[in-house]
Amino acid sequence: MLIKERGGLSFFQFSHLSRFSTIHHGIFTRKGGFSPKPFDSLNISFGVGDNPVHVKNNRNAMSEYFGTSINNSSMVYLNQTHSDQVRMLGSESMSNKLNDLGTLLIGDAFVTNLPEKNLVIQVADCQAILLYDPVRHVVANVHSGWRGSIQNIVGKTVSLMTQRFMSNPKDLVAGIGPSLGPCCSEFVNYRTEIPETFWKYKINGNYFDFWSITQDQMKSEGVLDENIETSGICTKCRTDLFFSYRGEQVTGRFSVVLGIKQ
Repeated sequence: MLIKERGGLSFFQFSHLSRFSTIHHGIFTRKGGFSPKPFDSLNISFGVGDNPVHVKNNRNAMSEYFGTSINNSSMVYLNQTHSDQVRMLGSESMSNKLNDLGTLLIGDAFVTNLPEKNLVIQVADCQAILLYDPVRHVVANVHSGWRGSIQNIVGKTVSLMTQRFMSNPKDLVAGIGPSLGPCCSEFVNYRTEIPETFWKYKINGNYFDFWSITQDQMKSEGVLDENIETSGICTKCRTDLFFSYRGEQVTGRFSVVLGIKQ
């Protein structure tokens, strides 16, 4: 992965996605924002108890990287609920359902072929999975916690891209962002929480490798292994860079952004 800094903010990029001049993306760290502890400092979520004024300032600072502002409809957020709902943002679908904060209705993944619609996922241990089809010029951003993984939300997103945009899964380029790694993904009640079909991903007692689950789910849909890049960064281990619910409980959410350039 690549690390960059601009305007006081630091963000990561996937090396293989950064080669495409037709898109922009960024995995922003928690640094460079306006929020005090325990949301220090670039928290972009209104739903964790932070001062809304600080959140707006943080979102605006992040938006400026993409040459826009918080009031511009190019920054699009989801009301994430750990579901398997995939939303399509298009001129005839969800574009007219944005509220004044750029938020869509409920969902945990969204897909678009519209330029200058920057899809924003908010995370603090869950996976943000970026997908880009450089042939059809379609992007998707997926929020997948352990519940989303069990419901195979990333596989459903690839399927929607295939059905609605005629994407070939072999063309897709994917990135799995910083999230809870197998080193810290402990489920002491896994027998009642996680279906037995996923137990083959259990390592070191009660710990699960959800990165491998996501990789296999994408490959099952036809995404090529060589087109998948995993950050390998565990958020609980790196609370100096990212928010972690498992590590901190009361904390903020960092942003993962993907959009097609005009």
